[in-house]
Amino acid sequence: MKIALGCDEAGLPLMDVVRAHLKEKGIETQDFGVFNTDPVDYPDIAVSTAEAVANGSCERGILVCGTGIGMCITANKVPGVRAACCHDTYSAERARKSNDAQVLTMGARVIGYELAKSILDAWLASEFAGGRSTPKVDKMKQVDERYRQHLEGKS
Repeated sequence: MKIALGCDEAGLPLMDVVRAHLKEKGIETQDFGVFNTDPVDYPDIAVSTAEAVANGSCERGILVCGTGIGMCITANKVPGVRAACCHDTYSAERARKSNDAQVLTMGARVIGYELAKSILDAWLASEFAGGRSTPKVDKMKQVDERYRQHLEGKS
């Protein structure tokens, strides 16, 4: 598995923990930054990271900002991406099992390092369960396709 990573300056301390945790697990990453505390516009990082997931160069993505919310909103604007902001292990597990969320967002000002690692582990260990969730995820994909076509002038 290859995971795209991205954070803003507020998320950098937590992303450093995430990077180290993934390295310990032997998981390959593609890092879209940041690597210092210079201010950045998080939507730029979120889009680059989410596009790596949408185009298939990475299987999943992890985004960190102050709350995780802005990164989540932005990542979900990229067609084909289902991002979930998770601050507990149950939500992280369900994001994968019920919604096939390929992008996890977390807030560095919301959760601590050990909880973040537990959330990450729950999300990594979970896979889409299908079943009753399949038609719902299929409808989400249809929405993506409808808006993609609209933007391309095909509707």
